[in-house]
Parts: sequence; C-alpha cells; structure tokens
Amino acid sequence: MGVPRVYCDCEICDEARQQGINRRYRSSVLLEGREGSFLIDCGPDWRKAMERKGLRFIEHIVVTHAHFDHIGGLPEWADSCRWLNRRGQLYAPQEVINMIVRQYPWLAAQLDMHAIDQGFDLAGWHIEGWKVFHGKNGYSYAYRLSKQGYVWVYCSDAIALSEEQKEPLRGLDLLILGTSFYEEKAEFSTRSVYDIKEALVLLQEVQPKRALFTHMSHDIDLRRDYALPEGVELAYAGQLVELG
Repeated sequence: MGVPRVYCDCEICDEARQQGINRRYRSSVLLEGREGSFLIDCGPDWRKAMERKGLRFIEHIVVTHAHFDHIGGLPEWADSCRWLNRRGQLYAPQEVINMIVRQYPWLAAQLDMHAIDQGFDLAGWHIEGWKVFHGKNGYSYAYRLSKQGYVWVYCSDAIALSEEQKEPLRGLDLLILGTSFYEEKAEFSTRSVYDIKEALVLLQEVQPKRALFTHMSHDIDLRRDYALPEGVELAYAGQLVELG
C-alpha cells in the first residue's frame, strides 16, 4: 500500500506524512548506465517517482509480476508514449504479459511486449528470471542481473523459497529482497512476503556480499536500529546504489 497508508494514524505513517524518511512508494528500481537505462516494475507511484527523478520518459520497463502495486502505472506510461509518439518496450515472462494484457487490453497500442522466458540482454546487463513462491498471492519472478563480473538479484515479492528457487541467490554481490514486516504475526497461509527475521535467516544461507530490504510496510521504522548485520540495510525512497 505504500507509506503512509491513507487510513492509518500510526507513528510511522504520521512521520511519513511530514515528508519524513518513512515515506515510501511502491517498490521499483531504475537502472542507469552508459549503455542505457530501464525500470524494474511500474507501480501506481510511477508518475511521482518520475517527477522526483526529473525524468520525462522511460523507454524500457521490466515487470516482475502482474499485481497492481507492480503494474498500476502502466496506463500512465502508455499514455506518455502516446503523447510523445514513442513506443515503450515492456519485458516480462509470457504468462505475466498475458495477465497484463487481460487487465489492460489497450496497452499494446503504445507498448511492444517482449517475452523474456529464456533470458535477455538490456542496457549492458544479462538478465535471467525465474519463478518464486509469493505465498497466498501465487507467484512472482525474481531477476538475476550480471555485467562484467558483478552479479545481483532483484526479488521483491517472495516467501519460503524452495531450494531450487534459492539457488540463483548464491554468489551475489547484492541481493535486493522484499520484507514487509520485521516479524509478521499473521497465519503463514495468509502471508506473501518474507519478514526481516526470516530474511536474515535466508541471508545466512545464501551469503550475498550486500543486501537491501525493500517492499516494506508501515511496520518498519527507518529511524529505528534493528541491529542488522554488517552489509544489510533497509532501503529508502530515492536511494542511490552503485553497481560494480
């Protein structure tokens, strides 16, 4: 839902309303480099994020899964393509493309959609995706990106990964992982994303050199010291990370 949540008067949401550090958009990352740029995911905060960054157009967007918090900005992106008379390039596994087209059948008028089930190259990065368990919400895709010996993974929506699903998380320079709560109390069958305590156990197993937690709810207070291990951080809106 992002932070603050409209209905909530908790301390963290109130701090976020004052433009505090806990103000968070729906999860998305922008990669920029000499060989080009692209977004991963396009949620309903896409317009705000573009304005914050001072961008007027983005040509390439990679999508992890077809949930609203990750694709809710696609109609606005397509509209920008229409006004600028430029075609957007959307990349996702075929089953994700199929879901997007069912929800927004008019997007194909402005966007070229590329099925990436076999991996692909974009802006100098080689990108491989694989399906990950998303709890009660079904599935998402995580992406492993590599360039010139630097390897990182974006895995925003996952929980209780199987051994096979964990394998691409090994040998990483950076893991960006979704963690909605510090310790989620809800019944497991109702959950969909790791909490921080579970994520730390996963990190002990896969041993990335660095980890950033994203996709955080209003349970997480960035002003608080969670005594995270060295190399593990909580992400914040607008954070810049050098890759390589």
